Amino acid sequence: MTIAELHTNEELRQHEFPVTREKIFLAHAGVCPLPRRVAERVAHYAITCTLGDQETLLPHFEIQQTRALAAQLIGAQPDEIAFVGPTSLALSYVAGGLSFRKGCNVLIYHDDYPANVYPWMALAEQGVQVRLMNVRELGKIRAVDVMGQVDEETRLVALASCHFVSGWRVNLPAIGKYLRERGVLFCLDAIQTVGAFPTTVEHVDFLAADSHKWMLGPCAAGIFYVRKSVQEHLRPPILGWNNVRCPNFVAQDNITYAPGAKRYEAGSDNLLGLVGLHTAMELLLEVGVENIAAELLRKRAWLVPALQAKGYTVLQPAAPPENASGIVTFFQPGTDLAALHQKLEAANIITSLRHDRAGQNYLRLSPHFYNTDAELHRVLEML
Repeated sequence: MTIAELHTNEELRQHEFPVTREKIFLAHAGVCPLPRRVAERVAHYAITCTLGDQETLLPHFEIQQTRALAAQLIGAQPDEIAFVGPTSLALSYVAGGLSFRKGCNVLIYHDDYPANVYPWMALAEQGVQVRLMNVRELGKIRAVDVMGQVDEETRLVALASCHFVSGWRVNLPAIGKYLRERGVLFCLDAIQTVGAFPTTVEHVDFLAADSHKWMLGPCAAGIFYVRKSVQEHLRPPILGWNNVRCPNFVAQDNITYAPGAKRYEAGSDNLLGLVGLHTAMELLLEVGVENIAAELLRKRAWLVPALQAKGYTVLQPAAPPENASGIVTFFQPGTDLAALHQKLEAANIITSLRHDRAGQNYLRLSPHFYNTDAELHRVLEML
C-alpha cells in the first residue's frame, strides 16, 4: 500500500482507515484512531485468548519480532528495546534509575509536555539542580540553546524530539553529538516524531515513545530504548518476576537482571497492546517513514499560507524542513478558539485545542499521511 494508492482510491482508504467514513481526523498528535488492520489483529488475538493461556497463544518469537520491528523503526538493536508501556513510565524509569551526584544538574524545557517535565523536577529532592531551558519562542529549541546552557556539572539533557504545540522538531544529530562529546546523557521523548519522521537513536542514550499518536497503535504500547553501553548504569527502578532471574519462579538469594533492555520489563507484557503495536509498525514500514515525512511536509507547505491568508497566526510558519513537522498550530486574537474547536467537532472534523503558560489558546491540526487535500480544504472552508 502506498500513499498515492490511498489518495486515489477512496474505497481502499476507507477500508484501511474506517475513521475516514464519518470524520476528518486531524488530531494524530493527540490520540489516533486505529487502522482497520491493527484493530482486527488485536480483536483476533483477543478472541483466540478465550481458548487458553494468553501467553502461550502468542508465540514467544512474535514478541521478539515486535522488538526487532521497533529496533528497525528507530535504528537500534533488538536488545536495546524494552516494552514498559506509556511514555511517562519510560521517562520515569530513566529519572528513577540513574544515579545522580548531589550538585549535578539536568537540563529540561519547562514548557514541554508534562510527561517530560515532572520526572525530572522530582530529582530536586535528591539534591539535583533542575535547570529550565531558556528559549526565544514557544517550543523552538535550537542546538545553540542547548550548547549555551550545558556546563561541566550537567549530567543529562531531556528534550522532546518535537514540541507538542509549536511543532518544532529539534536537530537531533547536532544536539546529540555535542552532548556525547561532553559525556552528557541525552534522553528523548520521541512520541511526536516516531512514525511520522525518521527518528534514529544514533546520538541518543534513551528514547521513549508510546504508539497511540503517529505510530497508529494502541495506548500504553510504547517503545523504550536504552543504549547498550548505558544499560549497566540505568538500574531498573521496578523489579518483578520478568526482569530478575528466578528459575522455575523461585526467588533467588541474589538479584540478577535479565539481559539487555528486557531488564526493564518487570512484569507480564501488555500482550494485546504489543500485538497492535506489531501490526502498526508493519504498516508504517510498508508505507515508508521517509514517504510519510515527505507527505506531511507537503501538506504543511500549502496549509500554512492558506491559514495565514485567512488571518490566522501560525506558530513557526517559516520552520526549515529539518525542523518542520506534521503539527500546524494557529490562533487569532479575538477569536473564540474553544467555540471554533467545538464547531469543527460538530461537523465531524477532529482537531486539538491546546494552551500555553500565558493562557493563550491554540487550534492544532495534525493530519497523517492518509488524510487527503480535500479533507484539509474542507477544514479551511469551515474556518
